[in-house]
Amino acid sequence: MALKIRLARAGSKKRPYYHIVVADVRSPRDGRFIEQIGAWNPMLPKDGEAARVTLKEDRVKHWLEVGAQPTDRVLRFLDEAGLAKRPARNNPNKAKPGKAAQERVAMKQQKEEEAKAAAEAAAAEAAEAPAAEEAAAAE
Repeated sequence: MALKIRLARAGSKKRPYYHIVVADVRSPRDGRFIEQIGAWNPMLPKDGEAARVTLKEDRVKHWLEVGAQPTDRVLRFLDEAGLAKRPARNNPNKAKPGKAAQERVAMKQQKEEEAKAAAEAAAAEAAEAPAAEEAAAAE
């Protein structure tokens, strides 16, 4: 039987409260569970005096030894409590813009280069015109 340590939602509409439970992976999110090992109240402030997350540490250790796999959110809580180690994630491609955005940037750069070249050509023409006028006036 595969076990997960996961969140089961409680609380009313727009007022979430979660129980941290050990459940079979096949059971529904808010359905049957084996044991409740903690709670999470996301409505409390992160830096407040009251604890947002409460855990029964001895039971968490027991279920981790038995082989229960925590979900990502629960693993964050366990990492903060020092009960499990959460590896740092690194996805450098996630921050890169999509294909269409890259095309827009390339088009913008191309237009800027064309405008710069046109401005330089106009400046060169303007520099040549006074020189031609001076040459004509000298004759």
